[in-house]
Amino acid sequence: MPTKKLRVLLAVHKTLLPPENPTAAEIRDSEWSAEYEVATALRDMGHEVKFVGLDDHIGDMRTAIWEFKPQLVFNLTEEFDGVAHFDQNIVSFLELLRVPYTGCNPRGLMVARDKALSKKILSFHSIPTPAFQVFPRHGSTKLATGLAFPLMVKSTTEEASLGIAQASVVQNETQLKERVAFIHEHLDTDAIVEQYISGREVYVGVMGNMRTEALPVWELNFGELSEQAEPIATRRVKWSSAYRKRYKISSGKAELSEAQETEAQDICRRAYRALGLSGYARMDLRLDAQGKFYVLEANPNCHIGEKEDFAQSADSKGLTYSELLWRILNLGLRWQPNRG
Repeated sequence: MPTKKLRVLLAVHKTLLPPENPTAAEIRDSEWSAEYEVATALRDMGHEVKFVGLDDHIGDMRTAIWEFKPQLVFNLTEEFDGVAHFDQNIVSFLELLRVPYTGCNPRGLMVARDKALSKKILSFHSIPTPAFQVFPRHGSTKLATGLAFPLMVKSTTEEASLGIAQASVVQNETQLKERVAFIHEHLDTDAIVEQYISGREVYVGVMGNMRTEALPVWELNFGELSEQAEPIATRRVKWSSAYRKRYKISSGKAELSEAQETEAQDICRRAYRALGLSGYARMDLRLDAQGKFYVLEANPNCHIGEKEDFAQSADSKGLTYSELLWRILNLGLRWQPNRG
């Protein structure tokens, strides 16, 4: 691993600023464990690290850059001012200041955060994705011809399984209208309704700018949950350790044939390039009973905590956490915005 030491500004949400010298118990039970792990690993590598916490004042970023003069901003933000798709504006601001940053570029973030737009692009490039329909706020809930139950109802823009529960899989028009109304009223976004693909939930990490690298395929194993409910990545499945423990939910390297592994990785690299992503992302897929992969969505700037799927998948390939972060840093340093 290169020995060059950098001044790194770690951009996080203000509510996720780690305290100084937290205890092991505080780290384990916190919502800021990933922020702490990244900062600790970077410091252990010899880099000088400073945090900047953002909420609704982009001026805090400008001040931190002016005072600290970082050589790179490590971007761990996922929203701005409470709006998920505003995260693109943070990196747009960094590009205006000509400051290198980690993760995805503004256009890639904009496209990926809009699930309907990204699906249209994937379909144009003949990349398999479930058939879908958008239900705008204050619009009709009439189902288009060609979509048949069961269906999956989600927000068009929210991430981290926000708004996804067992009720998201609908079996009839009454349930469809109720869940679409829930998304409109509780998340204040349009709803996207897609064909529900019954099967295995797998993830593929992809890194790169122009040239891309796919990590080993990872699988979310639903344990005993699939005996009682639909095997989907709900909010509780993703973020409740007690819920995961109760139903023996886990994740690990997917048991696939070599041909299936290669196919999934190739599909995800194609999707990554088609959506104009850079830096790193986790691609979410379903594998149906007939052995066909469907790209559900792309997650640029995905969770990179040391114990999370992306880092664990990299580790299974022989990349230590420090080596993974160095690659992410290096991709940020090499990214060149299109100024033409």
